[in-house]
Amino acid sequence: MTVKCIIDEDKLDKLASLAVNTGLSIKTNQDLLITSPVEALPLVRRIALHAYKAGANLVIPIFSDSELTLTRYGYAPNSSFDKAPDWLYKGMAEAFNNNTARLAIVGDDPMLLESQDPDKIGRSNKAVSKASKPARESITSFNINWNIIAWPGRSWAARVFPSLPIDEAQNQLAEAIFLASRVNTSNPGEAWAQHNADLLKRSSWLTQQNFDYLHFTGPGTDLKVGLANNHAWMGGASKCQNGIICNPNIPSEEVFTTPHRLKVDGTVSSTKPLSHQGTLIDEIKVTFKEGKIIEAKAAKGEEVLKKVLDADEGARRLGEVALVPDSSPISQSNILFFNTLFDENAACHIALGQCYSKCFKGGNDLSKKQIQQFGGNSSMIHIDWMIGSKAINIDGLHSADLPTPIFRNGEWAN
Repeated sequence: MTVKCIIDEDKLDKLASLAVNTGLSIKTNQDLLITSPVEALPLVRRIALHAYKAGANLVIPIFSDSELTLTRYGYAPNSSFDKAPDWLYKGMAEAFNNNTARLAIVGDDPMLLESQDPDKIGRSNKAVSKASKPARESITSFNINWNIIAWPGRSWAARVFPSLPIDEAQNQLAEAIFLASRVNTSNPGEAWAQHNADLLKRSSWLTQQNFDYLHFTGPGTDLKVGLANNHAWMGGASKCQNGIICNPNIPSEEVFTTPHRLKVDGTVSSTKPLSHQGTLIDEIKVTFKEGKIIEAKAAKGEEVLKKVLDADEGARRLGEVALVPDSSPISQSNILFFNTLFDENAACHIALGQCYSKCFKGGNDLSKKQIQQFGGNSSMIHIDWMIGSKAINIDGLHSADLPTPIFRNGEWAN
């Protein structure tokens, strides 16, 4: 199959190498499962090359295609949208149980489904979430090394740069991805080593502080997020349960931890649109009481948002809270990517749904029951959306002490 590639091939090769050797830290005789848009085949081929050079045993790609997705929405029977390929996700879960590494490439049009029936979208998302839960838990539990990177898809590029000719838009998006991923440096691996050290410094300080709550204040936001008992902060590189140190997200500017599912109160407003499963959800405003969303609104995509919140009991509760300064390279690019992998690294954010069991002291040794007892949330979903900006302040709270400034005007206070 011949696929046209007009993107800087040297930088694309650096991205592939970075994904394999820093993102995954693939090991000798380890299998690698890749999911990718078919358009990203040039990147997949380079990843396979670097993976085999690093000692990978088998590289198995699974491709998706936007046109096929739209064909389903146009012609499939209504009952189709309550189904997902359980057999595929069971196979993926089995692969992860056998220490297969996981690489996801994103790059499709983030608003692919904007004109489709929200009911079908919601039902399809729920079916996929349910079927993929065993495989997803291997990821959220950090059982295996995994990584997400991006390909500058042409339809995505047209969304981000609508005034440019398509070839120029794709190249602009490619350069933005390379910059955010630190591929433009002479040695991306060394650049990530320094970045990981900086994130570790921030996360270690927050873990030592052991705050009971984070208090977010700003326009449309007055939110107290209780933190789970025995929580730990993470950021950048992480040691998985299989002993491999990986960088799950490239790019990544966040430090994050687990909220207490019963101790979130107040109102919070989104500061950037959320692109979820091909639908754009914008100007979200929700109210929490005792950890649960009791009211939810959105200027765009509200029906899809409410379908998400009804996915299961844990969908209305938080599984993650993350801190990102406004000075992050992605924020400073002033590009709205319409893609969570990038936009979440431009601003502080929260995630509905499943928590990361790794975000506890001794998390690798905790049972699901212990995680629940500490306050961790369980759900079929994990959806990040952005709540940070230059106007947001954050304080750390201990029950008996004065607030400790963490962020002022969108930046670290110390």
